[in-house]
Amino acid sequence: MTQTLEPETGTSPRERVEAWLADFEAALVARDAERAAGLFATTSFWRDLIAFTWNLKTVENRDGVADLLRATMESTDARNFAATEEPTEADGVVDAWIGFDTAVGRARGHLRLTDEGAFTLLTTLYELTGHEEPQGENRPMGAEHGANRDRVTWSEARRAESEEMGRTREPYVVVVGGGQGGIALGARLKQLGVPHVVVDRYARPGDQWRSRYKSLCLHDPVWYDHLPYLDFPKNWPVFAPKDKIADWLEFYTKVMEVNYWSRTTCKSASYDGSEWTVVLDRDGEEITLHPKQLVLATGMSGKATVPELPGQDVFRGEQHHSSKHPGPDAYKDKKVVVIGSNNSAFDICGALWEVGADVTMVQRSSTHIVKSDSLMDLGLGDLYSERAVAAGVTTQKADMIFASLPYRIMHTFQQPVYAAIKERDQEFYDRLEGAGFRHDWGDDDSGLFMKYLRRGSGYYIDVGAADLIANGDVRLVQGQVVRLTENAVVLADGTELEADLVVYATGYGSMNGWAADLISQEVADRVGKVWGLGSDTTKDPGPWEGEQRNMWKPTQQEALWFHGGNLHQSRHYSLYLALQLKARQEGIPTPVYGLQEVHHTR
Repeated sequence: MTQTLEPETGTSPRERVEAWLADFEAALVARDAERAAGLFATTSFWRDLIAFTWNLKTVENRDGVADLLRATMESTDARNFAATEEPTEADGVVDAWIGFDTAVGRARGHLRLTDEGAFTLLTTLYELTGHEEPQGENRPMGAEHGANRDRVTWSEARRAESEEMGRTREPYVVVVGGGQGGIALGARLKQLGVPHVVVDRYARPGDQWRSRYKSLCLHDPVWYDHLPYLDFPKNWPVFAPKDKIADWLEFYTKVMEVNYWSRTTCKSASYDGSEWTVVLDRDGEEITLHPKQLVLATGMSGKATVPELPGQDVFRGEQHHSSKHPGPDAYKDKKVVVIGSNNSAFDICGALWEVGADVTMVQRSSTHIVKSDSLMDLGLGDLYSERAVAAGVTTQKADMIFASLPYRIMHTFQQPVYAAIKERDQEFYDRLEGAGFRHDWGDDDSGLFMKYLRRGSGYYIDVGAADLIANGDVRLVQGQVVRLTENAVVLADGTELEADLVVYATGYGSMNGWAADLISQEVADRVGKVWGLGSDTTKDPGPWEGEQRNMWKPTQQEALWFHGGNLHQSRHYSLYLALQLKARQEGIPTPVYGLQEVHHTR
């Protein structure tokens, strides 16, 4: 059974939303999937973040909705649907923020309603009943009033937790990787009461940032980069330098009481069908943990990709991957060849030029560039900016607005943004291309963010270094590197570039490469490629996946999870990953709908 919504003339947006929600809930109570699906438009999208599916899953059109509901509506038992804010209407589309309850918790979401029915629906679980986070009215007392000879102070309890974990107590979750992703997830797990350990090989939280080249700073603005629970101060710079971010991460780890093990390397992990055996080297001591869940929080990237080239063994200068670049100071007056033309390549070229190095960039394929101020204004300004805050768009609301746009159609919202950027900065692009730089706008002119989601590469947010290429201050050459000699980089056309240093700004592999190293190649292949949408665009092969491959959700390897991305994604999606882990810890049934199939292993 299908039906089309035909609102009566004069009905308000609120009345339309309330009528739709009432009809939807009635269909769910009746366990009538076809009736509920009939409330959606013929072309429609339902994105669910663990509320119905215990998965990150998008279904399309009425058939997809009906299939999801047939599998999930009994166990979800969703009810008490209501608008949580006054709905609005523009261009024939009603926007509404909604809330509802499920059998295990509380949920919220967003609805876009047309005359034909629901065009988009976002549903997200944000709280488990009986396992609410201790905040607001539920915040802990902290002080224990009265006299007690057995009193345990906060510092004593923290020290005992640290000393016992891994010795007399087992963590339920081990998180491998202590960058912003692992720290954000650790904070969520702490608030949910999930015993955990976040392990990282560096000496201090934030050292991942401290160890990078000195000019590195965030290319995303401060409003986009808050961590869970604790926003940056109001006087925090728009683009934070790397060492400032490092200090914040170290501070955050302490105040959020993340169980963080520094100087700890994960040597191996294996799963017996019930629990993991994780072998760690903790500052020279071998420790074996037996968690039920293992999270690889190594960012959105896998291992550094360094091309294997003839002559690397005879090259007399220095050579390293961009992730190992120490900064420019030692290379004044040196000849440097940077292979690559994305974010890291531009940053490194700019810093080297500033200290007086003779820098050449080797561009192997076209790159998309967007000027930072234009991206801030036209790309992010309505959601993540001071003007957005003034308009009542909090970080949480901005995250939800972003999440409410299904990936299938997100490019259509991005295309006009980048068309406007192109028009605004046409003179800049003319100069850049006039210098011989190969520039693109993405396979479908959807720009930077879709490139990021699809392939995690192929772009640069310009904070000034692109002008060095446009002006000829940094030499640009095109081509593929085929070999090295004792003192030069040689391109396929025979061009030789004299070099004292070669920097391979050549990107990273899929995150399942870490699983291959730590667990086995068999497990890595069972999980498959991590990241990408299956858009069948450059470096993102089809078929269509609907969500980011293997990120923040169950994988084909039981009890193995992947977490990371930029600061925005680490903040937003850590909630859903933490709730999935908490539910499993508490024995709450988590029937997964639509477990991702594996189409690619690399």
